[in-house]
Amino acid sequence: MTKELYIFSGLGADERVFQRLDFSDFSTTFIKWIVPQDTETIEHYATRLLDQITTTKPTLIGLSFCGLIAVEVAKQIETKKVILIASAKTKIEIPFYYRFAGQLGLHNLLPTILLKSSNFILNWFFGTSSTFDKQLLKQILIDTDPTFLNWAIDKIVRWTNQTQTKNIFHIHGTSDRILPFKFVNCNSTIKNGGHLMTLNKADELNKIMRQQL
Repeated sequence: MTKELYIFSGLGADERVFQRLDFSDFSTTFIKWIVPQDTETIEHYATRLLDQITTTKPTLIGLSFCGLIAVEVAKQIETKKVILIASAKTKIEIPFYYRFAGQLGLHNLLPTILLKSSNFILNWFFGTSSTFDKQLLKQILIDTDPTFLNWAIDKIVRWTNQTQTKNIFHIHGTSDRILPFKFVNCNSTIKNGGHLMTLNKADELNKIMRQQL
């Protein structure tokens, strides 16, 4: 059993979204985001993150958008396991309406300020209901670098990956509104789990993660 985990936290997020998961038996490294270069591809960005991974055949954990990054990393190095949470393995699992918007460039019309301010619409999309979860989401959105946010949204809607990387274990919630459950083919399901189920479905996630790790 590997004792070292490399965790990709999610779009604009950091280790705070994993605070209720139990990694006490493991050495965890939270991948630090770097500023994307102009017109940088997601593949090249993943390559630049490799310096932070010092373990042979590492175990990667990717949440949301950064599950896509974990997949791109796993295409470049040999891994022991890749665990995806509320994410996607290939472009087919990205909702068709996101991909359509990406083809037309409609996502470029979305004001970043709307995604950096906490409101009832974003709370609904992320599945946050408790005061703590809402406040945490609000702070994460405030702390999110707008350059990274714009770049990442573009990479999501324009993702071209069709490679089914080996060693992937995909966990998804049935109530995910950002990456709806009906579009993905996952290995394990969390009933009523939303996009931030690392916070509000932590007990169920811990059980599944322990079995895989």
